[in-house]
Amino acid sequence: MANFVAGQDYQVVAKPVKVEKPGKIEVREFFWYGCGHCFALEPHMQGWLKKLPKDIRFVRTPAAMNPLWEQAARAYYVSEALGVRQKAHLQLFHDIHDKQRPILEQAQLAKFYTRYGISEEKFNTTYKSFPISSKIAQAKNLTAQYQLSCVPAVTLNGKYIVQGNDAKVIQVVNYLIEKERKAK
Repeated sequence: MANFVAGQDYQVVAKPVKVEKPGKIEVREFFWYGCGHCFALEPHMQGWLKKLPKDIRFVRTPAAMNPLWEQAARAYYVSEALGVRQKAHLQLFHDIHDKQRPILEQAQLAKFYTRYGISEEKFNTTYKSFPISSKIAQAKNLTAQYQLSCVPAVTLNGKYIVQGNDAKVIQVVNYLIEKERKAK
């Protein structure tokens, strides 16, 4: 396995972030649906997820770094809450980037999710709900704790940040997973 270098291939988090399930190695992907680099990384992440080891906890966190990004982040959490995230996640990326559809604002997102059986009214009610607002607050807090200024970003066990949009991200993540396993 290749050796990767801190400060070059990945960043070490100055103040480690507490992970939700300390018994597992947490891998967290920060993304925004409107980001072309996030879209480019997604096939690599999907391939990696198909072989996810049992000691890894994978979490997606939509970045809500500004009001426009927050709308797409809310939509992600709505899709999760209403049980269509698995079906809709890649399709939303595909529609925005491959089909050049500007589906980034609440009204456009509400229309997008109707194809998954969610009425615009149900989408909008859930979008503004307290549970979704709480998840947005958590996402913003994590983004601040990691001091992220751009996406995509993959964090590992609260200690490392890997950025990029190609297969090297997965190679570095796997390297850091092995490093964490050896540290146990």
